[in-house]
Amino acid sequence: MDDSTPSSTSQTLREIARKLFWWQSPAESLDDRIRFVCQVMTLGSWRDVLAVREQFGDELFQKALRRAPAGIFDARSWNYWHLVFNMTPVPPLPTRTFL
Repeated sequence: MDDSTPSSTSQTLREIARKLFWWQSPAESLDDRIRFVCQVMTLGSWRDVLAVREQFGDELFQKALRRAPAGIFDARSWNYWHLVFNMTPVPPLPTRTFL
């Protein structure tokens, strides 16, 4: 997160990160914005989604869909967000691959 982010917004994002990434620090969670946004899109409340969209914008949400790591999205959220951003046809969910 850059220094230009207002402190109240920063606090809101840290609180969201703390709630959705309980296993790591908010700073670590916010360092990977793609994963952070994917987690918000899947597990965040509507209030979380609105706060993150306001801060990062729809472009990052769309980028997160294109680069989503495997294992974060469920089918319902995956389809919903692709339809919200008119990113059709909806591709298959990302899957893990083992070498």
